[in-house]
Amino acid sequence: MAITRDQIETALGKIALPQGGTLVSQDMVRALTIDGGTVRFVLEAPSPEIAQKMEPIRAAAEQMVAALPGVDQVSVALTAHGPAPKAPEPPSLKIGGHPKPQEGPLKVPGVDRILAVASGKGGVGKSTVSSNLAVALARQGRRVGLLDADIYGPSQPRMMGTSKRPASPDGKTIIPLEAHGVTFMSIGLMVDAAKAVVWRGPMLMGALQQMLGQVQWGDLDVLIVDLPPGTGDVQLTLCTKAELTGALVVSTPQDVALLDARKALDMFNTLKTPVLGLIENMSGYVCEKCGHEAHIFGQGGVEAEAAALGLPFLGALPIDLETRVAGDSGTPIAVGDGVVAQAYSALARRLVDGGMA
Repeated sequence: MAITRDQIETALGKIALPQGGTLVSQDMVRALTIDGGTVRFVLEAPSPEIAQKMEPIRAAAEQMVAALPGVDQVSVALTAHGPAPKAPEPPSLKIGGHPKPQEGPLKVPGVDRILAVASGKGGVGKSTVSSNLAVALARQGRRVGLLDADIYGPSQPRMMGTSKRPASPDGKTIIPLEAHGVTFMSIGLMVDAAKAVVWRGPMLMGALQQMLGQVQWGDLDVLIVDLPPGTGDVQLTLCTKAELTGALVVSTPQDVALLDARKALDMFNTLKTPVLGLIENMSGYVCEKCGHEAHIFGQGGVEAEAAALGLPFLGALPIDLETRVAGDSGTPIAVGDGVVAQAYSALARRLVDGGMA
């Protein structure tokens, strides 16, 4: 009488396992075939560790089936589920480190112009000007990139409304993000937002070199670089290691801010970087209730400074609550059509008409 599958499974169901259950109840019997009097099957353990302890079980199963009527030969193999295959890890991309040697200033592939937005001191709205100017230029049909080079205090991820980590297909190339029509990259996208960046000068220089040379910027009419305040390593690196078209210096009208703006101007003069013009930020505040315009930080100081130095005065940008709210919410004010957005549009048009962007 020929042996049947049910007879074999009934027999194997009598073999108990140390961890509980039987070979059948624990679904360990696999690939059972019957060819005349020859029976073959596989015992599949849930892990390699358990399989190593199951040789006595395999031998018992073989003997149990061999004793059944109609069975002439038995072959029982023992195997195990392997560990779940690991998902491929993204290539490691390290930001920072010492800069690589390079011959002469770097020409960023595909980028026609690089404009540095600078200030002598913090708190004058340089980053706000950078993000809104980039958006305003993009709205006028320019292909625009924005590089947040403020390594210690990157604010552009918040202002541009994106915090996703850029992709790197090979651990070297960096794919920038897109926000509000602007190609965008910041060191703030590459590090924990809650952690301080504690780097010495060479690491700052290396990070800037990476963000200029390894980011796939694509074809851009202009790349806006939001510099940190002051006259330090990042400014020095950008002016000497990149083909910089020129700099825009931002200041409030007050005398204290202008004192530091003059230092930034002197730095660019020392580094033989053209200053394309001065921008007065926080120029005036119009009361929403009565319409009175107040000049909180003074009036006309930047325009007078530009005239004294023989530099273009590119425009005055007002201060208002909506600008702050828009920056905090990740939607630059220049996206809209209000008074401040129109001021940025006029600034962008002045740069385009002057061949600077």
